[in-house]
Amino acid sequence: MLNGLWLSFFLVAFVAGLTRWWGGEPEIWAAMVESLFNMAKLSVDIMLLLFGTLTLWLGFLKIAEKAGLVDVLARLLGPLFSKLMPEVPRNHPALGLITLNFAANGLGLDNAATPIGLKAMRALQDLNPSESSASNAQILFLVLNASSLTLLPVTIFMYRAQQGAADPTLVFLPILLATSASSLMGLLSVAVMQRLKIWHPIVLAYLVPCALLLGLFMAFLGTLSATALASFSSLLGNLTLFGIIIGFMLLGMARKIPVYETFVEGAKEGFQVAKDLLPYLIAMLCAVGVLRASGALEFGLNGIRWLVEWLQWDSRFVDALPTALVKPFSGSAARAMLIETMQSQGVDSFAALVAATIQGSTETTFYVLAVYFGAVGIKRARHAVGCALLAELAGVVAAIAVCYWFFG
Repeated sequence: MLNGLWLSFFLVAFVAGLTRWWGGEPEIWAAMVESLFNMAKLSVDIMLLLFGTLTLWLGFLKIAEKAGLVDVLARLLGPLFSKLMPEVPRNHPALGLITLNFAANGLGLDNAATPIGLKAMRALQDLNPSESSASNAQILFLVLNASSLTLLPVTIFMYRAQQGAADPTLVFLPILLATSASSLMGLLSVAVMQRLKIWHPIVLAYLVPCALLLGLFMAFLGTLSATALASFSSLLGNLTLFGIIIGFMLLGMARKIPVYETFVEGAKEGFQVAKDLLPYLIAMLCAVGVLRASGALEFGLNGIRWLVEWLQWDSRFVDALPTALVKPFSGSAARAMLIETMQSQGVDSFAALVAATIQGSTETTFYVLAVYFGAVGIKRARHAVGCALLAELAGVVAAIAVCYWFFG
């Protein structure tokens, strides 16, 4: 799938280049070649900051893990999981791994969450009576992953900081609201397909308080102006970010964990994860750069923009759609589209803010399906694809709507 997507970027760019060449623009080839080198250089620049970001957060996450936070969360969520995943025993190791995976996703560490998620999927496969057909528990776990459970998108903040944003955390609240919509849609769609007892008192005891808090929070946000919303998002994002760091440290100290040595242990894992990303980042950024330089991407967006304007809608969000269109297929391609949008439109432009919110509130649906199910030999996904794509669509629509609310 990724092979075809990557190759198609270059082939479409080549056809667009030929068209412009025949149209009297011989300089198009020089522009396309120059974009390759520019994007390769940009990839290295981004990796320098990505090394630090993943190293930092996996270090803190290791402290939380060794301090027993994951076990505590697994016990707290045990009653909920017993109703949503009735075939998984309450104290099964899969629950701890699922919790840790959700924690890594919640912190926006998608690259760190993947290896943990694979371990969780293997643990669930041990309980699966079928070798090739996905179990209900595996489908729910995958769809919730595909719905992007991002509460603190530190990698999005990192990309915005690298591109020179005055306030990297400006999109904190928009992403939080949009990802809530995608995760809720993912949960409800699976509940309908699997006939889960979503109205069971235990499930409601978890979901209703969360829904009420979110509703009250949104009502409070509705009283703020656009300027105040942006300012509040920035304050809450930075405060939450540092509060989590302090919380992890205090918990480690209370449990008498050697926090420094533990941090270094986790940081080493982060360094290895970041190092492995460079080839993929270069591959996708170069492909997207050529696509943009050839004019093919602009041509496609102009077509969508014409349709939107014909419907008499505001078309400012159209420039953010490349991120949304490729996100189900490839995280690295969507990341490249996001960075390219920031560079071409401006890091704090409306399109770049929408693209950042989409990137933080959606997931690589087909990639997650291929990797997670492929790792355990699942060939029959059942209703996983439909539910995951429905959650993806909800995230994109919510991201666009929330950005109009916040940034006008």
